[in-house]
Amino acid sequence: MIMNFKVILQEAEDGGYIVSCPALSGCHSQGDSMEEALENIKEAIAGCLESLADERTRLLGASGRVVEVTV
Repeated sequence: MIMNFKVILQEAEDGGYIVSCPALSGCHSQGDSMEEALENIKEAIAGCLESLADERTRLLGASGRVVEVTV
C-alpha cells in the first residue's frame, strides 16, 4: 500500500532543515539539506506507523506482526 503524507519543511537557524508530519503527532526529523531532511522524514514516518500498529495490536490483545508490502 502506498501512502502519501504532507510534511512541513522549514529552514533551521543553523542552515539545516527541520521537517514534521502533522498527520502523525510527534513525527519530526531534520537534515543538513532539503533532500536529506525529506529522506529522514520518510524513515520517521515508517517508524511512527510501525509503532502505532504495534500499539494497536497490543491494545487489541491480538498477536501478529507488522510487515510491509508494495502493490
